[in-house]
Amino acid sequence: MTIAEFLDWEERQELRWEFDGFEPVAMTGGTFRHAAIQTNLLTALHSRLRGKPCRSLGSDLKILAAESIRYPDAFVVCTPVDATATMVTEPVVVFEILSPSTAMIDRVVKNEEYRDTPSIQRYVMLEQDRQAATVFSRVADDWVGHILSGDVVLDMPEIGIQLALSEIYEDIAFGDGAAA
Repeated sequence: MTIAEFLDWEERQELRWEFDGFEPVAMTGGTFRHAAIQTNLLTALHSRLRGKPCRSLGSDLKILAAESIRYPDAFVVCTPVDATATMVTEPVVVFEILSPSTAMIDRVVKNEEYRDTPSIQRYVMLEQDRQAATVFSRVADDWVGHILSGDVVLDMPEIGIQLALSEIYEDIAFGDGAAA
């Protein structure tokens, strides 16, 4: 299946699908913790990007990454996007919130796709079971990874902002506890 064939096929589907470069892959639902982290992240991104040329978006829009179609949990785009677009082709920063069923794909497969997409300057994988992130960014011709945890700040010079991990994980309970 080609990307064009996938996009045509996807328009007729009730559920959301990603395209891994070969075939459609069904999207699954998330947990309360996943949704809460995503909400905190999008709120923080939106407030910091207000009045700047970049815009944060969530998983309602798909992106073109290498030869795949993905629905990241959040991303930032700094180029104009048509109001009727359903796909963004030049994301700058991409966020995925890891879950047990998708972590391997996010850590390896999507990491390679995002690395191979020239517009993407930073890829942030947020843990769901603790306040931590794995961050890959472009440094000259290299794709360099760092692990962040605890009370640290995520610096994103490509979009001119910083985010404290504590803000992304605000009111998130870890372990089996309920959110505060």
